[in-house]
Amino acid sequence: MPSRQEVAGLMMPWKQPLVIDGEVRTCPGCGAYRDWIVFCMRDDSIWLCCRAGHETKDPGLDAAWYNRNSGTVDRFHPTLEEGLRHLGH
Repeated sequence: MPSRQEVAGLMMPWKQPLVIDGEVRTCPGCGAYRDWIVFCMRDDSIWLCCRAGHETKDPGLDAAWYNRNSGTVDRFHPTLEEGLRHLGH
């Protein structure tokens, strides 16, 4: 299994609305508020990707939040596209 520094980042699906500090996160590109892919990058930044493929950095989230809310890593993908396909995006 590769170490955390050997991968570009981790990803997980987030189907329900994403509510942080009482605020529902919405996509600035299309207004979507559910069915996100949440990325935790090597630099510990968190990015959200909606079903339409818009990506936005979320400064209100961090690696600690990701680690509390994600499950175990079940597989690694050689490309971002393969990972997104695996998660149904």
